[in-house]
Formats: sequence, C-alpha cells, structure tokens
Amino acid sequence: MNILLAAATSFEIQPALDFPGTGGSHRISSVVTGVGSLPASFSLMRQIDRDRPDLIIQAGIAGSLNRTSPGQVLCVRDETLADLGVWEDGQFKSIFDLRLADPNQPPFSEGRLINPYRTLLELTGLEPVSAITVNEISTHPDRIAWYRQRTSAVVESLEGGALHYICLQEQIPFLQIRSVSNDVGIRDKSKWNIPLAIQRLNDRLIALLEELDRRDNSILNAVNDVS
Repeated sequence: MNILLAAATSFEIQPALDFPGTGGSHRISSVVTGVGSLPASFSLMRQIDRDRPDLIIQAGIAGSLNRTSPGQVLCVRDETLADLGVWEDGQFKSIFDLRLADPNQPPFSEGRLINPYRTLLELTGLEPVSAITVNEISTHPDRIAWYRQRTSAVVESLEGGALHYICLQEQIPFLQIRSVSNDVGIRDKSKWNIPLAIQRLNDRLIALLEELDRRDNSILNAVNDVS
C-alpha cells in the first residue's frame, strides 16, 4: 500500500521518517505542506496528482480547547472550518448560517467534515475527537468560548480541515493524528511542551505504521470500510 505522511513542518514527523524500517512492506512517502490551509491544500493536491496514495496520514501538534494534557495524542474524527464566515452583532455566523453554502452539500455533513473510515480510526487506538481549523491561532477569550460552545472541539489546527476536505472529495482514505502541545489562549510558551508532544506523536505514528504493516493486505478492507 502507498501511504503518504503529511505534516505542516518537517520536525513534526521526522522521528518517524528516521525510524528504521518505517512502513515495513508498505511504501511510505512524505510531504511537508507548509503552515496553513492554503499551502496544505496545494501540497496535498500536487502530491495526489503526482502519485495517488492509498492512504494519507496527517500528523502534527495542536492546541487544546479543553485543557487536555500536553503530550496527549488524539485522532480527529471531524473538522469544522471555524473561522469561515463573519463576526456580526457580537456573534460569529458561518457560511452555513449566512446561507452561502448548504451544510449538507458533500463533503460536508451538518457543516462538518467527518472522517467516515471507522475501522481506520479504531486502528489507531486513539480517542476520536472533534477539531476546528482556523487561519488565525486563537487567543481572544470570547472567540475561544464561542468555538467551545458551537463546535465541542477538543483541538485546533491550521491544516486539518484541508486534509478532510480534499480526501473526502477525492475519496482517499485518511487519518489525522494530533498531539497536544499547549492550551489554546494567550501565547505563553513557558507553559508549552512541544518536545513532549512531538515525541509522543511520533511514538504513536510509528506504532500505527507497524500495525498497518502487521495487517498487510488485510488493511485494504479497513480503508474501504466506510461508516
């Protein structure tokens, strides 16, 4: 199986790429997309056009919206494009609230981008959570409170929504794995733990690749198991 590992920055997945025998019998390639949804979208589509993968795994660090402990690794079940819309009259209105888009027009389902590959999500052994994708790292308390209230998201990233949107449109099985490095809010880096987040992210990523190798061809059934 052709597996593509994607990350916004090289340091987020380098330990897994350097690990001896990564991927085993599967062919592993990687792409560093750059930070943000636009670079991620461009890089992913270019890679898909060049060498269409059987599975895309996006891995990276993330901020926590519910005070999840640094170093906790999660898999993302669904994504919300949380800042696509307008702040008006003291509240945020999404493109769906504004009736500029249908919340159930594929690839959206009730305004969310949901990973339908149930068996793959279970294979990670990680807690499946909701996430939001934003273009501006959230620091304002009112906006953070709004995201918590409206989305029930656990983590925030800058690229996850791009992965979900593209893979759902292209019908490519995918996983998004995130390791918490900090709480979303005031950027006090003395409270961040990026080294721990990266270490645990790569530990779980290596374990996942080893499990995919153990499953060998039977994993093809998993990637085709859509809920």
